[in-house]
Amino acid sequence: MTAPTPPGGTFDLGGDLTVTRFGYGAMQLAGPHVFGPPADRAAAVEVLRQVIDLGITHIDTSDYYGPFITNEIIREALHPYPQDLHIVTKVGARRDATGGWPPALEPDDLRRAVDENLERLGLDVLDVVNLRVGDFDTPTAGSIEEPFTVLAGLQQQGLIRHLGLSTVDAEQVAQAQSIAPVACVQNFYNIAHRVDDDLVDSLAEQGIAYVPYFPLGGFTPLQSSALDAVAARLGSTPMSVALAWLLQRSPNILLIPGTSSTEHLHENITGAALELPADAVSELDAIGVAG
Repeated sequence: MTAPTPPGGTFDLGGDLTVTRFGYGAMQLAGPHVFGPPADRAAAVEVLRQVIDLGITHIDTSDYYGPFITNEIIREALHPYPQDLHIVTKVGARRDATGGWPPALEPDDLRRAVDENLERLGLDVLDVVNLRVGDFDTPTAGSIEEPFTVLAGLQQQGLIRHLGLSTVDAEQVAQAQSIAPVACVQNFYNIAHRVDDDLVDSLAEQGIAYVPYFPLGGFTPLQSSALDAVAARLGSTPMSVALAWLLQRSPNILLIPGTSSTEHLHENITGAALELPADAVSELDAIGVAG
């Protein structure tokens, strides 16, 4: 039986690595505030198996979700992995005893993080590793030459296939590209938070994926009377419209909405398939202020 194709089709990250534009963000599989174990581990395993059944071939994760717990659940649920499944992880931070997210960008930190992702996921090579360098949702200006060079070295050793960036600005993207090819950029972006509009378009021209995290507003869901009005007119929900808008915003945008509920997973994938008419897109474009 052939798995369905999620909305948006696929995107080529480079080489033989093609992923569905509708992916799955695994962050919420850990406990509250992405810390500790989930209340229902069996339910987390079932969500991941539903992801595969729905034809999704792109899972976003990190070993610092939990920490370690999310990757352990992914391995429990899906290993040995389907041949067409690609797991994208990120390094550059860790978790402290109180659940904080301190940076971990020293060379030894990055090498250890890559080794630990490989071990916990049960892989010999990581498909994509994103270097996270900013704050929780905002880039921190400055050079990323040293940490990105470390990851480029691990790529040359055969431990990583493709490199990406997370929570960065355009200058940091350009600096990374002077060191090694960049397959994707993962930043905070949604229908109301549009600071990266120019970066989205620039990356699209280069054939580089842009992966918005918090596509539905993050821990505070999107609130917009204009979004609510469009959703009501289309007989849909604001969250569905927000996902559909992202898929239609640019062909290089890959979605990774997360959930710990199979019901919510199905709602997300159905919502993203919504075709937005031109007048609705115009109204929705006006919600966010670019730049």
